[in-house]
Amino acid sequence: MSSTELPFVPPANVLPKVGTVRVAEGERLRSVELPGVTLTVRSRPSARDGLPPALFVHGLGGSSQNWSALMALLDATVDCEALDLPGFGDSPPPDDGNYSVTAHARAVIRHLDASGRGPVHLFGNSLGGAITTRVAAVRPDLVRTLTLVSPALPEIRVQRTAVPTGLLAVPGVALLFTRLTRGWTAEQRVRGVMALCYGDPGRVSAEGFRNAVEEMERRQRLPYFWDATARSARGIVNAYTLGGQQGLWRQAERVLAPTLLVYGGRDQLVGFRMAQKAARAFRDSRLVTLPDAGHVAMMEYPETVATAFRELLDHAGESGTRRARRAGAADARGEAVGASGTDESMGG
Repeated sequence: MSSTELPFVPPANVLPKVGTVRVAEGERLRSVELPGVTLTVRSRPSARDGLPPALFVHGLGGSSQNWSALMALLDATVDCEALDLPGFGDSPPPDDGNYSVTAHARAVIRHLDASGRGPVHLFGNSLGGAITTRVAAVRPDLVRTLTLVSPALPEIRVQRTAVPTGLLAVPGVALLFTRLTRGWTAEQRVRGVMALCYGDPGRVSAEGFRNAVEEMERRQRLPYFWDATARSARGIVNAYTLGGQQGLWRQAERVLAPTLLVYGGRDQLVGFRMAQKAARAFRDSRLVTLPDAGHVAMMEYPETVATAFRELLDHAGESGTRRARRAGAADARGEAVGASGTDESMGG
């Protein structure tokens, strides 16, 4: 094994169980088997029947738990589901070891196609924002509205505080980091993550902190924990370098769905200055800026994000769904879901 590569990760069917994932009151977890991936899906029963479906996609190093607070506030508005991306949360690694933005987007599309829940109100944070942007661009028939919280879209001048995360994409860095921080406790790691991701870590309750530490302890026992993080970070960096129709900003311009953009003024990972560029790129967008929020506004200010989403629905009505249906699934599949399955296509 090369010293710059992470250790071999055994196939998902022989991975050890390392502990129980936390499920908030009113939530349910289920496992969904799809071609090449197995996804854990977190759902919350709706307050009433007949609500439109919503799907939530987390960011790098996160899980479906990142959306629990927002889902609880929206259970009378939409039928909520959040998934754990392959290799994160309680989802095992993908069979092919592909953690590119395209591969993650392909997993989301496969889930929506298999479940028949589309078109959905699609939410994404950070890496999940890049993934859902790609999904909305190539499969408009699956998306009613798009809500992006600090989406990881390409920046020319990356913030210095975001550099360490980007360095995880460099072969060997993740392995070196695990060696250098071997003595760190789960509590120390959680404090570091919260200092990076929250505008004010003091907003995290004592119970929330304990739950995060427990989840960190569980994840550190997963043999693929750092592999999934490093390869997904590499996937973001690679996506930033793509040009033409596969470029994320170009795909943002192709999104037909009404889009809500949420940016935090204290975000240390996604530049607050990118908010206006995003508002110009997405053709039918509404921008909400939260000066005191960090990278995970849906966790820091879930009530504000929930209110902004309801206002998006009032503004959009059913126009987003009609536009998506007019665009047609056939065109989208022909353009971006080729049978070759190459890294830059959305094919199987």
